[in-house]
Amino acid sequence: MIRMENHLGLIEVTQGYFNEVIGNAVSNCFGVAGMANTNARQGIRSAVRRRHEYLDQGVRVYKDGNGVMVDLHIIVTYGLNISAIVRSIVNRVSYTIEEATGLNVKKINVFVDGMLREED
Repeated sequence: MIRMENHLGLIEVTQGYFNEVIGNAVSNCFGVAGMANTNARQGIRSAVRRRHEYLDQGVRVYKDGNGVMVDLHIIVTYGLNISAIVRSIVNRVSYTIEEATGLNVKKINVFVDGMLREED
């Protein structure tokens, strides 16, 4: 849970809510083939349920001062401009978080963990 205080009072946002909001935003970006596992728990869950993708997969949000930082682990579509995909993700996630929660986004780190070739 992320807790922050501002002039309106105490703001508490659960990790699950962040994961859902960010997961939806990233999965709708052009060029994103999927999300990569970020920890052992996600890896084990993916091994058990192979054909199911979770919204928290590849997302980590943590508090940094009076804002939040986000780590995203993605898989991109082979042959596309990775720089353009990452810029699109950063803009969309930053806008989505600030609109949904009112919290300041300090930094978004995007890690490209793999590429997926689209089959014809």
